[in-house]
Amino acid sequence: MHQNIGLQLSRLPRLWRAVLDRRLAPLGLTQTRWITLYHLWRLGDGQPQCDLARAIGVEAPSLVRTLDQLSEQGLIERRGCDQDRRTKRIFLTDEATPLLQQIDAVVNQARAEMLAGLDDDDVAQLASLLSRIEENGLAIQAREAQE
Repeated sequence: MHQNIGLQLSRLPRLWRAVLDRRLAPLGLTQTRWITLYHLWRLGDGQPQCDLARAIGVEAPSLVRTLDQLSEQGLIERRGCDQDRRTKRIFLTDEATPLLQQIDAVVNQARAEMLAGLDDDDVAQLASLLSRIEENGLAIQAREAQE
């Protein structure tokens, strides 16, 4: 049983994103674009580009192209940082709001369907267990980085 957990944990994020990708495709959004917009919306305006990349789990240079595309679509704008001229902060535009509301509705519906059959206690326990597994993994990384 324990042998399959790693495989299940690796399959679930791909499945989750595939469901969302299919449902968000009619909005003209690629996975990279909707994930970037959604993270920025959840984190709040004015995120430094490097922090946004870290939150999404990509390298900062990889995010540049996506931000260029979102900027061309009029969904975000980059502004310089007063404290560090090398840093760019990312802001959502007013045009992004209706799109983000649509994304949020799709995400909430998909979440409800994916968690069907689980009650609030089940979801809380799942979240707790996943957090513990993540903490264990981070501890392993930190320990091995020191070796």
